[in-house]
Amino acid sequence: MMGVEFLEIIDLDDARRITGELFSELYSQGTESVDILDADGRVLADDIESPVDLPPFDRASRDGYAVRAADTFGADEENPATLRCIETVEAGSVPSLEVAEGLCTRISTGAPVPEGADAVVMVEYTWEEVDRVYIQRPAYPSQHIAARGSDIRAGNVLLRTGTVLSPDKIAALSAAGITRVNVISKPSVCVISTGNELIEPSGQLEPGKIFDSNSAGLSSALKEAGCSVKHGGIVRDDYGELRDAILRGLEEADMVITSGGTSAGAGDILSEVLDELGRVVIHGISIKPGKPTIVGVVDDKIVVGLPGFPVSALIVFMSLIEPFIRKLSGRKASSGHVKTLKLAERLHSSRGRVHYALVMVDGDYARPIFKDSGAVAALAGADGYIEVPKNVEIINEGEEVEVVLFENR
Repeated sequence: MMGVEFLEIIDLDDARRITGELFSELYSQGTESVDILDADGRVLADDIESPVDLPPFDRASRDGYAVRAADTFGADEENPATLRCIETVEAGSVPSLEVAEGLCTRISTGAPVPEGADAVVMVEYTWEEVDRVYIQRPAYPSQHIAARGSDIRAGNVLLRTGTVLSPDKIAALSAAGITRVNVISKPSVCVISTGNELIEPSGQLEPGKIFDSNSAGLSSALKEAGCSVKHGGIVRDDYGELRDAILRGLEEADMVITSGGTSAGAGDILSEVLDELGRVVIHGISIKPGKPTIVGVVDDKIVVGLPGFPVSALIVFMSLIEPFIRKLSGRKASSGHVKTLKLAERLHSSRGRVHYALVMVDGDYARPIFKDSGAVAALAGADGYIEVPKNVEIINEGEEVEVVLFENR
């Protein structure tokens, strides 16, 4: 069977506009409540106010003695102030006696400061004999005391909407006694790889076969963008099998992303399947690599057909699809991980098409990787890519370029 022809090839800007309109039309952010023990990496859907003052009481920030600062004025090593110790307060316990004139309390870091005391003298500047404590340095009011609410007051915002919950943020929530939070729901995406030549990486490599790399690569990129991933497995270039796999994916997930089966060659039948099940909105984008990319809609859900070559699949995903998925999942755009570098070698581009060129970062230079989009070594050695505008044919050595980094995106 001869393959279908491309629809009208469109510019990348038009493809981004159309794709963005589809996401806005078909999807909206959802929210859910989760236990903070399961909240790592999730995005807050609401501002979080502290239900308590932090710290919840005046507490010592050093080991030493809680004193009245006035009782220590003028103290030095030659003429130490002499106070009587009336009790010991450890972290987790509560003082029972008030510190009056001439008295002090032995206190541990984190323990509540007793009534009457307004300073803590570090143990290093004291010595003790029986119940007498000798203070060698004067204290000032509030010294080494974290006042109640000095960190945050009850009712004040602790974390803002859109915050990604990392370990430090989760610790802060726990410190305020918060155990559940509202977060933005993760979009679910089913990933399918197509091609008679593909086998699972765990399988035995045979003549004419290659390992499927797109499932793992795209799944990783989707998780980083805030999605949950469903695995649709490998599907042969068979109309019925692909149709059934897409329908299963649409039942399980909010979106389906396939790789392979998008060009206008024999055996590439994704466009025909989408025509039957729904509609093809984009088939062909003026970019290199990635021209045969397909975007369709089935049952009010987006189905994306990425090229089969790993370089093409990942770059088209990151440049065309990922920004809208990040917005849906509440994640910030990855554009912050862009580095301005000088081009290490002259680069030729195809005029009339946006060209994505893989590069290695070498100090202050971006070194182009001159391999085709099917070369696995190109991905292994790449640190990022540059987007060459469609009206640029040559970028000369030494010119500054914007490199979108793969790592820490």
